[in-house]
Amino acid sequence: MQGWLDFARGPLFRFCFLLMVLGLLRAFAFSAAGLLRAHRRAGDRDVPWRRLVADTVSWLAPVGRLWRSRPLYSTISVVWHAGLILVPLFLAAHVTLFRNSAGFAWFALPQPAADVLTWLTVLGSFALFAGRVGDRNARSLSRRQDYLWPLLIAVPFISGALCSQAPLSPAAYQALMLVHLLSGNLVLVLIPFTKVAHCVLLPLSQLVSGVGWKFPAGAGDRVAATLGKPPTPVVDLKPSAGHEPTHEPVREEMTA
Repeated sequence: MQGWLDFARGPLFRFCFLLMVLGLLRAFAFSAAGLLRAHRRAGDRDVPWRRLVADTVSWLAPVGRLWRSRPLYSTISVVWHAGLILVPLFLAAHVTLFRNSAGFAWFALPQPAADVLTWLTVLGSFALFAGRVGDRNARSLSRRQDYLWPLLIAVPFISGALCSQAPLSPAAYQALMLVHLLSGNLVLVLIPFTKVAHCVLLPLSQLVSGVGWKFPAGAGDRVAATLGKPPTPVVDLKPSAGHEPTHEPVREEMTA
């Protein structure tokens, strides 16, 4: 068992961490390249940079936006995301593991604060899962991974908390620690290939929306052709020489 533990916290962890970093860099590069192509093709290249940056910053803590309609969900989601980020990065044991693997690290959270955040994250995982299952609107928008992610996230948090807080026999401790390490490494591998990649794509999200709706010239006619509709007529509003503009309303046939 000790050999499996050494492998999971050593070579396997380094491989999974490297795969996560490279995968996220790839996702960010592809998104940025697509954004640049959309900006070059856009008919209107005037991008409201200041507003888009402000919207991006506001979505980092969207309590104000979600509180109006979903206050409970907003609170649970923000606390869950906080624990999901802070505990893996700043837990003392994780900081030590990273220092042993990479040769450098950073400060660690006090253990009582890490313990509280750990159990809040566990409770939040089950609450978010129950919210998706119990809400009809959430079910209609959810994919399979939306149900699996909260449950998968809970596994390394529960197993890690039990290893650090519960009185266990050596065999039970090693078994739970192996579950903790393997599930944590699995999370690292899956991050770049699932919706969780938004952790690094968030700075581009509002920019994509701002640029993506600036359609290039002729896009309207191509959309109409795809839908089987006649192209939009071009109306010249400038009067020809020697003729006064008429004010008679233009009547157009509406096609279904």
